[in-house]
Amino acid sequence: MANPGSMREEAETIAVKALGFVAADPELLPRFLAITGIEAHSIRQAAGEPGFLAGVLQFILAHEPTLMRFAAETGTPPASVGRALRALPLGDDDHEHSI
Repeated sequence: MANPGSMREEAETIAVKALGFVAADPELLPRFLAITGIEAHSIRQAAGEPGFLAGVLQFILAHEPTLMRFAAETGTPPASVGRALRALPLGDDDHEHSI
C-alpha cells in the first residue's frame, strides 16, 4: 500500500490535470467558475486554498460524461479520480454529524 504522502502527491497530480482539462474547455470553464463563484483571474490564487483541488475533482465527478471524457483524454482511470478526491484536504466524505 502506498504511503499517505505519495497518495496525496498522486492525488494532487490528478487534480492539477483535471484543472487543466477544465480550464482548456470553453464550455466547462464558465460552468466551473459559475458553480464555484471564482473569477477567472483568481484561479491561481484559489488553487492554493485548502479544498480547491478537491473541488475541481468534485466538479469532474459530478457529471459522468465529463468524468469519462477527462479519463479518456488524460489516460486517467475513472476510479482513480474518486480515490484522488478522498486523498486531498477536504475531499473525504467523513463528516461530523450532530445528534
